[in-house]
Amino acid sequence: MVSSITRTQSGLNEVSAIADNIIANNFAPNLISLPKNPLFGTDGIRGRVGDLLNAPLALQIGYWAGIVLQTHAKRLGPVILGQDSRNSSDMLAMALSAGLTAAGIEVWYLGLCPTPCVAYLTSITDAIGGVMISASHNPPEDNGIKIFGADGGKLPLALQAEIEAGLRGNKAVIGVNNCGRHYSRQELVTNYGDALKQPLQGAVNLQGMKIVLDLAWGAAVGLAPKVFREMGAEVICLHNEADGDRINVDCGSTHLEMLQATVQEHNANVGFAFDGDADRVLAVDSTGRQVNGDYILYLWGRHLKQQQQLPDNLIVSTVMANLGFERAWEQLGGKLIRTAVGDQYVQAEMLRTGGMLGGEQSGHILCLHYGMTGDGLLTALHIAALIKEAGVELHEMVDQSFQTYPQLLKNVRVLDRDRRMAWKDCEPLQKAIAQAETAMGDAGRILVRVSGTEPVIRVMVEAANAELAHHWTNELVSQVQQHLG
Repeated sequence: MVSSITRTQSGLNEVSAIADNIIANNFAPNLISLPKNPLFGTDGIRGRVGDLLNAPLALQIGYWAGIVLQTHAKRLGPVILGQDSRNSSDMLAMALSAGLTAAGIEVWYLGLCPTPCVAYLTSITDAIGGVMISASHNPPEDNGIKIFGADGGKLPLALQAEIEAGLRGNKAVIGVNNCGRHYSRQELVTNYGDALKQPLQGAVNLQGMKIVLDLAWGAAVGLAPKVFREMGAEVICLHNEADGDRINVDCGSTHLEMLQATVQEHNANVGFAFDGDADRVLAVDSTGRQVNGDYILYLWGRHLKQQQQLPDNLIVSTVMANLGFERAWEQLGGKLIRTAVGDQYVQAEMLRTGGMLGGEQSGHILCLHYGMTGDGLLTALHIAALIKEAGVELHEMVDQSFQTYPQLLKNVRVLDRDRRMAWKDCEPLQKAIAQAETAMGDAGRILVRVSGTEPVIRVMVEAANAELAHHWTNELVSQVQQHLG
């Protein structure tokens, strides 16, 4: 505890000169350089540290987030602040805290914790909002700022727009009479861990299960092994130290190879791989096979349906959801609604329709019975409990569920942001897409989109056979590289 407080004070000292300068200039937006395109993507503000993300911008984000959250708050309260293990997260946390306190906000600083921990604690306390510093699955040199509303959900688009208007100088600076205070509240992370276990305790335990956890050198290194062991599991850990130089590097939910090998080597029941901030998870069965978000949604959805806990038998997913999953779910009498890619869109559709389960193929899973946002630890615990309760190995459950359609996804780096965002104006690419759609007809589908979290254009082709998928994916990738890359 003492060392954490010392680091906090040191970080505040490092940004104090920046804070004094910006405060003296009434948070003048001309002190920072902003891109023309919107700052907020599908999961907050994300970019390369030292390029888009730096201390002056983070301080102003903190200030304007504080002003906007206060304006819309029903009561006065703190803002909860957490971070992942990236080397830049300390700097951004202290700059954000300086901005929030300059706006008159009390800050409760959690330190290292998963993103859903911030969301959960925001939802159960008097907090008026939460902020998490993380770039999720991105490489170590990137970082991001995610902002939550008082309910623990992603901040509504309208409030994001208000914050951005302040950053761009389109919103009047509001005078603040009293500065807020910064408090270290790391003990609250334990409350989140207890909440993860509470719905399962007394109903099921994980005794007799051997589980491998890949923690990606990230935010869940301290909490995830403790929670699984307290639930009775034998736990084997990979990449289980907080390491800002190696977060997500060849590990975690984007690199499953070591997890797959370890599960087989130790004859484990299941393995779970988290991303850097543990808001998503992918599984590996005992044969070493990847079990993605489509299978997780199907298996959890079927369980909830059997328990009559799934209104209208509805699952909300995205345009990336595999056709095999959709058709198998419909055969069970279920309904699937697709949204744009991004868990904020899934969450919004769930709230609109009353859906209780939703998520993404990439492993962001939301179950509103237990929380307001995607939660990798929560999902992994419930899938492990589902396996234990069924008395059937995960690989058998997957074998008996559905076969996926061949689906190929390639990411093409397009560093020029303006060209990347204007891909729909690229005539040769549009002609190639139309040609592919005509050629495949009902036997496949195409999805081309700009990533909201990385400088890439994603090209996905799903077809009745792998040959078609490979042919048209390569053709479309070639067009993107030739005309945009």
